Amino acid sequence: MSEDELIYVLALQHVPKIGDVTAKKLINYCGSAEAVLKEKRQHLLKIDGIGLSTIKGLFNSEHLKAAEDELQFIKENKISCLYFTEDLYPEKLKHCIDAPILLFQKGNVNLKQQRIISIVGTRRITTFGVAFCEKLIEQLAVFNPIIVSGFAYGTDITAQKAAMKHNLQTIGCLAHGLNQVYPKTHKKYIANVEKNGGFLSDFWSTDSFDRNNFLKRNRIIAGISQATIVIESAEKGGSLVTADIANSYNRDVFAVPGRVTDSQSLGCNNLIKFQQAHVLSNPLDIPYILNWELETKTQPVIQKQLFVELTAEEKIIYDYLKEQDKQLLDSIALECKMPIFKVASILLTMELKGVTRPLPGKLFELV
Repeated sequence: MSEDELIYVLALQHVPKIGDVTAKKLINYCGSAEAVLKEKRQHLLKIDGIGLSTIKGLFNSEHLKAAEDELQFIKENKISCLYFTEDLYPEKLKHCIDAPILLFQKGNVNLKQQRIISIVGTRRITTFGVAFCEKLIEQLAVFNPIIVSGFAYGTDITAQKAAMKHNLQTIGCLAHGLNQVYPKTHKKYIANVEKNGGFLSDFWSTDSFDRNNFLKRNRIIAGISQATIVIESAEKGGSLVTADIANSYNRDVFAVPGRVTDSQSLGCNNLIKFQQAHVLSNPLDIPYILNWELETKTQPVIQKQLFVELTAEEKIIYDYLKEQDKQLLDSIALECKMPIFKVASILLTMELKGVTRPLPGKLFELV
C-alpha cells in the first residue's frame, strides 16, 4: 500500500462513528478508502444501513490531519501496516466480519504459517497452570506452530516465554498503541519477542489506555488463530470472552480441566461442561483434533535404531502393526482396546522414536 492510500485508510479509521464493519461496507461500495472520503454524501446514504448520523463527521478535514500525524509515527518507528484486502493481512482474520481494516505490526512476524494457536488464561496462573503451559508448548514445538497471546501477566507471558525458549514464533496482540508497554515490567521481553515474532495492534499511538481495549483486542487473538487454548480461568474473565469470540468464528476451543474446588479452573470446567471447548488433558490432543501432520522439514532427523525401548502400550501397537501392516487410526484403537486420543498420542511418540510413520488418510505403518 502506498503512503497516499494509507493516509486515507487511517483517516477513515479515525472517524468516530465508523467502526470496522461499517468501514468495510463503505470501502466495498466505493472501491477504496480514498473514494469513500471523496464520495458525495447522497450516494453514501444509498448504502444499506448507512444513515446521516454515521457519516456526519466523515468529511471533516481533521481526520486527514490526524492521519498524517499517525503516518509520521508509523514511519519513524518502522511499523508495518496490514490492510484487510492485502496478502500480508492474516488469512484467518480476513474471514471475521469485525476484524480491523488495518493492523499495525512490529517485529519479524511471518503469518504465512497456518499452524497458529492462541493461548490465553488467568493473570493469576497457578504452578499447575505454568507447568501445563510449558509442557504443552514443549511437546507441540515439533509441529512448529506460532504461539499467539496478549503479552499480559500470568498465562500470556508464560506461553510467550515458553515459545521463545523452544525457538517458536510468538505474537503479542496488544490493547494499546505500539508506543506503549503494558505491563511495564514486561518491557524486558520486547526485544526477544520482536526477534522471535512481534506485536500486532489496531490501536493508534494517540489512543487512550482503556480497559475496554482488552475486550476489543481479544477478537484479534481469537480470529488470527486456528484454535484458542484456555489454560486456567476463574468463573469470569477475559479469556472466556476470547473463547466465546473464537466459538463465534467457528474456531476450535480447548480448555484444561481442573478440580471443581479450584477457583482458577471454574471457567475452564464450565467451558467443557457446556460443550464450548474440547477437553485438553494431553498436549498431543491438539495435533490430533486439529489434524496436524509432521512435515519432513520440521521433523527432527531421527536415526533408526536397532533396539528401541518401547512402553507396554507402544509394544501392543507395534505388534499389531507388525502383523497387520498399515492400518487406520480407528482400527488400531479398536483392536488394541485403547481410546483414539490415547492411540494418537502414542503413535506420535513412536513416530518421534523412528518406529512408525503416518500415511495419508489417517493410516499408520511401521518404519
